[in-house]
Amino acid sequence: QVRPVESGGGVVQAGDSLRLSCATSRQTGKNYALAWFRQGPGKEREFVAAVNWNGAHAEYSGSVEGRFTISRDNIENTVYLQMNNLKPEDTADYYCAARFSRSLAVAKSPESYDFWGHGTQVTVSS
Repeated sequence: QVRPVESGGGVVQAGDSLRLSCATSRQTGKNYALAWFRQGPGKEREFVAAVNWNGAHAEYSGSVEGRFTISRDNIENTVYLQMNNLKPEDTADYYCAARFSRSLAVAKSPESYDFWGHGTQVTVSS
């Protein structure tokens, strides 16, 4: 079992930065792709970013590309989401997810991920 645990959420103003962290309960560096999703008020869960098992490939949603950066530390079994130039529409609960995959490609659908954290809340005020 992989048990992701998110941290780093908070209340910030538009234009500020935050870094989310997600620690996993076991080694994920060799076999697991990791991703961030978010769910805003009254919205469905949506893909934010994902990185493959060795960090060689990452993908982003169009709404965050250029502002957010996903990275992973396979020694610390942690994935990060650096969020810059935050906007009010980034307000959401952010979830970390893991899936068993040694592919270079990453999945963007929530259904592709097997293990989920409980989320961390990000609120961006205008």
